[in-house]
Formats: sequence, C-alpha cells, structure tokens
Amino acid sequence: MFDRIVSELGADKYSKGFRCWDQLVAMLYAQWAGATSLRDVVVGFNSQELHHYHLGTREVRRSTLADANSQRNVAVFARTAEALMGLAHRQLRQEGRELLYLLDSSSLTLSGPGFDAWTKGNRTRNTQGLKLHVLYEAREQIPCRHSITAPNVNDVAEGMKLPIEKDAIYVFDKGYYHYGWWADINARGARFVTRFKHNAGLTALESLPIAAEAVGTILEDQVVQFRHKNPGGHRNNYTQSLRRVVVARPDHPTPLVLATNDMDASALTIARRYKDRWQIELFFKWIKQHLKIKRFLGQSENAVHTQILTALIAYLLLALYKQANGLTQSLWSLLAEFRPTLFQRPETDAAVLARRRRQREADLAQQPEFCL
Repeated sequence: MFDRIVSELGADKYSKGFRCWDQLVAMLYAQWAGATSLRDVVVGFNSQELHHYHLGTREVRRSTLADANSQRNVAVFARTAEALMGLAHRQLRQEGRELLYLLDSSSLTLSGPGFDAWTKGNRTRNTQGLKLHVLYEAREQIPCRHSITAPNVNDVAEGMKLPIEKDAIYVFDKGYYHYGWWADINARGARFVTRFKHNAGLTALESLPIAAEAVGTILEDQVVQFRHKNPGGHRNNYTQSLRRVVVARPDHPTPLVLATNDMDASALTIARRYKDRWQIELFFKWIKQHLKIKRFLGQSENAVHTQILTALIAYLLLALYKQANGLTQSLWSLLAEFRPTLFQRPETDAAVLARRRRQREADLAQQPEFCL
C-alpha cells in the first residue's frame, strides 16, 4: 500500500538513496521509542543495524532525516494515515454493529523562533499553532478520519466536509452548532447527539414520560421544534422535530441540555452517548502523552505535519494489531510491552527455539545415555 502511494505521488523521484519508506520507518521508531530529538532517533535506530535489512531500510543520518521531514511531500503520510483509517473502518462496517462516531478537535501550540514564521498569522486569542480534527469510532477506539488546519478554522467547517453514513450516530459538542448541518445529517438517515445553546428558541410539542430507572438522572424529555426561521439573521433549515433531553450533573450547578434527532432511543441512552464523547478527549490526551506531538523534531510546517501524521499512523498500527489479534489489554500496556521489543523478531526467536529442540531430540535419539 505504501509503495503504491509513493509511486502515485512520485515521492521517491529525488530521494538520492533515502526513500520515503526509510523516512517512515525512522519516524515510526521515533514515535514508539519516545525519541525527543533527531539525535535520539539516529543513535537509537542506528544501534540496531543488524535489523535494518529485515525492515527494508538502512542507517539514517540526522541531516538526511531532517531534510526529508522538511522537504518531502507530506501527502505520502496523509494518504497512508487515511488508508489505515479506511482499513479499520471497513472492518467495523463488516461487523455490522452500530457505529458511534465522536467528533472533536484539539489544538497544538507552536510558538517561538522557527514556528512564528508560519503560525503567527493564523493564531487565535487562545492558540498559536495547529488544530487536529478527528472523527473517532467509540466502540473500537479508532480514528476514522482526520484533518489538520490552522487554529482559526471553525470546527463545524471541517465537520461539514465529512461524508455522512446512514444509520450511524454522530456525537459532538457546541463547537459544531449549525442547524443546516444538523438538517443534512438528519436528511441522510443518520442520528446525532449534541447540546443546545442556552438561547436556542424552542417550542415544546410534547413531554415524554421518564422511565423509573432514569428518575433523578433525566430531568426532562421533550419533543421540540425551533421557534425561529431566521435566528441571528441566518436561515434555519432544520424544520423537523427534535428531542430535548435535560440531564442532571451532580458535580455542576447547571444540567446538560442535549439535542438529538433520535426519537426512539431512551433518554438514558441519549445521555450515555453524549457521555461517551469523553473518549475522544482521552484519545487526544493519550497521543499527546504517549506519542510525540508536543515536542517536534523540526520546526518547519512540513516537518510538523509529517510528525503529527506519523503519530496517527503509529497509533493506528497499534490499534489494528490489537484488533487483529483480539487483544483485551489497553493500548498503553500494549505500547509499554512493545517499546522494549521494537527490534525483536518473534518469528526468528521461535524458529531458533524450535531448531534447538529438534537438535536436542536428535541427540537424545542417537546417544540417550549421554544426554540429560
């Protein structure tokens, strides 16, 4: 797959011996080994030269890797991440389970010498750097789509670019507050769960009964419609009914007021789906803590994008490995187990043990009295 992407983009045309594959392997090593500098990458990776042949790569030089990160076509890594996401997504679809998508973004701060030249012009009041947008499947904890933008790009602008899947459920916060987009999700046969703004003009059409097990958690469950056709001077295309579910928050002075077009699920299920949105927050926290997207090996825009995309590829490979082998351990424990054995080849170790066992059995058969 990777070779095909490189070929289609002609990315190795001027590689001069250091191919995109060499760059990918070195950068994946940087992510999984927790390398904090190019020197760490080079010293650690080159110390395992006996394994380079089996990885289809070679010794790496610091200046060569730095040049590749700053100058190579970053589309190679973007398309590789997309292909891995597509692979994970197809497997989820084949399983036929309900798809619960979480949508959110996270800012990456990039400021100071080397970064200011390309980040200062798009900074916001709170952030200077980049914003990573992710569509995340909650059941299998796998990102399915991504984009990287300037921090001043509205979340909903990226959300509106997503292809909506029929029967899927999309959960997002108030950063994606756009009635026209909600109407598009509804028209495509998908469901969504989000939050109403406090000033949303609503007309209550019906109050729904609250189940006994939901008393104390669900405060209200109503069928509502928008009262205004042109709120704030913008046309409101959402003309269908919605549900307004009010959920108590014992640790907060005000309850959650949820909006959904799902008229069939129980109010507790709606509340649980919105609570699941925290999984994507944990995903962003995980990759920032356990992979390398807070401290960068290069300061150019291209190098930063390459490192972020490599982090996504590293996460996806771990997640796909876990999924393919039916592992139940957490990704963190898998990564902790994985790091010290990066250059270990289990197949080779098993073959050595099998060969020794066969030899011992042969020796026992020939000279049983001398072999203990």
